[in-house]
Amino acid sequence: MPAPFTSLVSVHELAAQATPAWRIFDCRFNLADPPAGRQAYAAGHLPGAFFLDLNEDLSGPLSGLNGRHPLPDPQLLADKLGSLGVGPETQVVAYDDAGGMFASRLWWLLRWLGHTRVAVLNGGIQAWTGSGRPLATERPEAIATRFTPKLQKCMRADADYVHSHLGSPDMLLIDARAPDRFRGENETLDPVGGHIPGAINRFFRDNLDANGCFKQAACLQEEFGKLIKGGDAHAVVHQCGSGVTACHNLLAMEVAGLSGAKLYAGSWSEWCSDPARPITTGP
Repeated sequence: MPAPFTSLVSVHELAAQATPAWRIFDCRFNLADPPAGRQAYAAGHLPGAFFLDLNEDLSGPLSGLNGRHPLPDPQLLADKLGSLGVGPETQVVAYDDAGGMFASRLWWLLRWLGHTRVAVLNGGIQAWTGSGRPLATERPEAIATRFTPKLQKCMRADADYVHSHLGSPDMLLIDARAPDRFRGENETLDPVGGHIPGAINRFFRDNLDANGCFKQAACLQEEFGKLIKGGDAHAVVHQCGSGVTACHNLLAMEVAGLSGAKLYAGSWSEWCSDPARPITTGP
């Protein structure tokens, strides 16, 4: 059996090695137009791909205090994946049309459930069609199987963890939002602008090259190495606005060989919902 893909898979590798037992998931989504991803899937998707919706499948219910995209119930997500044919040995590939922004969320969620045979299609659907490969409109049928989650609790941090480690050398907080939102400017998604005190900014799009593919591993290793100043990746906690683009930085660190960082899934949208939590603005 060939080695599994656990971070990225190229269009060529997917086309050459995919079997009917693989599961491909279309994760396209538009934060400003939530139905757009499902509509795009219906219009044309990678052959054999199933659709997963960020709001309905890859997030849990909103309470008003748990962020805009709280983590889904792990058993419900496992049941959904099992119903679509994902078992313990299934190679999963996730893709989108946003440089891996949403596909990385599924990548992280599966690893959180204990499933490491998951990769993001490098370059997304644009790389697939750009190489002359076809799309399909028919929806595939799945043979359901049992997916038993083995939750990796060490992969996430909650608000209490972040709050208790503010200012501690044991935590380096990295915020994946655009620099202006990190500074507290042009905030259109959350009611309060700014960032968590002590966080540093690494815009997730800086992980991509001019073609919308992830930069080479050596480049990412150098860039993240400078951010963490040669420190332990296990001390890194990634966050963003709602726990989605932070997964892109987690994937980039994995590509760079820097494993072990955590996700603060509630991120800024959860943090700023409690006025007792400290915030800061500026660079």
